[in-house]
Amino acid sequence: MINKLTYIFLLTLVFSSADSFAQSVRKLNNDGVDLYEQKKYADAEVNFRKVLEKKGDDFTSNFNLGDAYYKQEKYDEAIKSYQNALGKASDDLTKAKVYHNIGNSLLKANKIEESIEAYKNALKLNPNDSDTKYNLSYALELLKNKDKNQQQQQNQNNQQNQNQQQNNQNQNQDQNQQNQNQQQQNQQPKDQEAKQDNTKQQQPDSKISKEQAERILEALKNNEKDLQKNLRRVKGKVVKPEKDW
Repeated sequence: MINKLTYIFLLTLVFSSADSFAQSVRKLNNDGVDLYEQKKYADAEVNFRKVLEKKGDDFTSNFNLGDAYYKQEKYDEAIKSYQNALGKASDDLTKAKVYHNIGNSLLKANKIEESIEAYKNALKLNPNDSDTKYNLSYALELLKNKDKNQQQQQNQNNQQNQNQQQNNQNQNQDQNQQNQNQQQQNQQPKDQEAKQDNTKQQQPDSKISKEQAERILEALKNNEKDLQKNLRRVKGKVVKPEKDW
């Protein structure tokens, strides 16, 4: 059996070890805070992580680690640390501060809609926090401008698409017109040749033989003789005068 003296010794040893452990955790955390205030955020991160290796459920070290990440612009890591701290917060005001910092990290990460929800959660827990009210109004204004810019960009994209379609249509029309002109140019010589061929077919053959020419001349001479005879007959007639009473 363990006697009373031994029991007291062991109990003292346990408390001594627990006190030593607590002092070690506090020292690491306090050193981390000092480094943070010196703007040595990476070194402060190391200290806070060491604390969490010893005591993962420590609210203060989770919260401080989130701050160290935030200052290094590691916003996703900061959000995770704040969320870990949120589950270990003991009262509404503390939770409101954590939600406030989560909102800031989300806003820096350009997750505007999510940051608005975080600020709203903070105000539900602490409605009188003026900093959170200001940040919420700022985030809402950013969201409004973002939506406006997106709409303007969408309108510009639509206009560009319409212009591109119109240009393509004009180019197609120009190309079709060029093709039609080219086809007409290719057809014109063939039409002219056909007309020339038709003209040639309609022209009579102007060449005659020597015999045909002599027959024509002879016929003309005979006609001339007959014509002269007729004229002489007409001239030889005597016109009978009218009887004068």
